[in-house]
Amino acid sequence: MIGNKVEDRQNDIMKSFQSLFGKEELFVRVIECFPYPIQIFSLDGTSRMVNKAALDVIGIRSVEGHVGKYNVFKDPVVRKLSVTEQVKQVLTGKIVHITDFTADYQEMVRHFYVVDRDIQAISCDITCFPLVNADGDIEYFAAVFIVKNIYRGKEEIARGKQYIETHWREPFNLEETAKAACLSKAHFTKLFKKHTGITSHEYYINYKINKVKEKLLDTNLTIAQAFAACNMDYNGHYARLFKEKTGLSPSAFRKRASEAD
Repeated sequence: MIGNKVEDRQNDIMKSFQSLFGKEELFVRVIECFPYPIQIFSLDGTSRMVNKAALDVIGIRSVEGHVGKYNVFKDPVVRKLSVTEQVKQVLTGKIVHITDFTADYQEMVRHFYVVDRDIQAISCDITCFPLVNADGDIEYFAAVFIVKNIYRGKEEIARGKQYIETHWREPFNLEETAKAACLSKAHFTKLFKKHTGITSHEYYINYKINKVKEKLLDTNLTIAQAFAACNMDYNGHYARLFKEKTGLSPSAFRKRASEAD
């Protein structure tokens, strides 16, 4: 239902622009004042017009540095996300809806004339539609961007950590953890390591080991019971991992803790 509403809104936008195409002065004025990022492309994929919203949201440094130089069909970010051929369908007269297009902003900085800001990724829905002249021929095509989220990193990583800390008794699931952070697995993995210095799996393991250490302080529990309370097998992988992480076997850790008391 929500997806249909978004598509309906995008279709309405497309119809409005098509009705203005041919009235050049009015068309340019409307695009410039349009609140959503929009670009107009020639049929070879070269940018011919970009509005202020696109400059602000996408971070394009200047119209002069973008128009006539940027080509969507040669964009390595678009290619990496495997939507180049989908965009090209607009050349056949189709309206193309691309949902959840999440671009790595640092890749955009590397490849294009955009401002290097404290942004990790931009997620948006994109509608590409042909602009037809009076003879019914496709002369240009437009792309309207509905920005869904701008990821700056810290907030998303905090959500990922919270998910791990809530589900630490369960087997580690990168896909679900990234989903909780509202990021793709690739973006989440990259951002987590950047902001914490360790991988999300390492964070999960460290959290579990700390929970075992807490349980080992309870002398009413056997060592096996302390591990079991954390959904970990004392006789298996986690016992070895405990020693790797702490430098002590579980029994030695418990002994040292009791001596410290």
